[in-house]
Amino acid sequence: MSEKHLTDTPFSSFPLNPKLLQGIEKSGFSNCTPIQAQTLPLIMQGQDVAGQAQTGTGKTAAFLLGVMQKLVSTESSGQPRALILAPTRELAVQIHKDALALGEFTDLKFGVVYGGAGYDTQRKMLEEGVDILIGTPGRLIDYLKQKVYSLKYIQAVVLDEADRMFDLGFIKDIRFMLRRMPKPEQRLSLLFSATLSHRVTELAYEHMNNPKQVKIESETMTADKVQQSVYFPAQEEKIPLLLGLLKQIDPKRTLVFVNTKAVADRVWGYLEGNGIKTAILSGDVPQNKRLRLLSEFQSGELPVLVATDVAARGLHIPDVSHVFNYDLPQDSEDYVHRIGRTARAGATGDAISFACEEYAFSLHEIEEYIGHKIPVESINTDILVDPKPRVKSERKRPPMRKGGQQNRGGKRSGRKPARSHN
Repeated sequence: MSEKHLTDTPFSSFPLNPKLLQGIEKSGFSNCTPIQAQTLPLIMQGQDVAGQAQTGTGKTAAFLLGVMQKLVSTESSGQPRALILAPTRELAVQIHKDALALGEFTDLKFGVVYGGAGYDTQRKMLEEGVDILIGTPGRLIDYLKQKVYSLKYIQAVVLDEADRMFDLGFIKDIRFMLRRMPKPEQRLSLLFSATLSHRVTELAYEHMNNPKQVKIESETMTADKVQQSVYFPAQEEKIPLLLGLLKQIDPKRTLVFVNTKAVADRVWGYLEGNGIKTAILSGDVPQNKRLRLLSEFQSGELPVLVATDVAARGLHIPDVSHVFNYDLPQDSEDYVHRIGRTARAGATGDAISFACEEYAFSLHEIEEYIGHKIPVESINTDILVDPKPRVKSERKRPPMRKGGQQNRGGKRSGRKPARSHN
């Protein structure tokens, strides 16, 4: 990993609790990234911060260390003393994982809640008490309305990926929770985002106490060490081209982004049918399976993930070598977030895009947004692979018979269901 993304400021130069310094050292960190070097001193002084930096630059560690420093020397109340809000389940899980590592030597209790899994387990964890609660808005509000926990004792609140909160329609939920906490001047409030747009800044000034803006500007909109390229295939060339390029690079940890679930199924089928072990990561994949797939991908057991934009933001997946935009995104910001999955924390990576006739119109807007042209690669017959037939969809539908309803076994019967005698 490159060290050029780091500053000359060591974590040890801050008056951090020795137990936190132990966690930092064990996690393999020594010097701060720019966002950490600029925000940590402010947070430790009790200053609210609205921070902007590119994805993969260490925002999570910045706010976790700041919040833990505030709480580590004070007594637990049994109720959450800090709340960290994340837009997606995957990001909440990742923040929780980072918190456990950095806070390993403290007595702080960390909890994470999110929809789609573990309802009773998460509820029990809350009832037993946590110091730092991490979660997604929907499940957090569910438990809050049931009075499983209280927000009256919150000393610190963090909004992570605030721009994504707007994109996913969570802002009403966010405001609902913020209004049930102590007033802004009575708590530490931190907001981190890849972009500090007008709407994000407006939210900050409405619910924070005179926040200090910290912007880590980059010369380019995209990570400096991402090698970008674009091909112009016909629709029927996209699968042969993808297979040919994957064969060239011998994929170890590669993300293939598509725009729809139907295309995800198609791409998955061809990759599997041509001997490339892969899986689909999209919004309808059950949470437990999604976490298992991410774990297998991170460990290298699963070399390729075909993903919709649910995976484009907030996930820290180390050592992603290649990102393919099988479909160019229709939103320029999504392009930046997609290719930001590679070349993280100073590493290098490749981002390869296919500008087919269906999505090529997005290319001009993307290039205007990132501020430069993407180098064009030519397609020659040597690179195209004649694909073997694709396998059936990963999301198998239960068989149906004409008329009647599906039963639990996936069969469909024309008979009326038997009346229960219980």
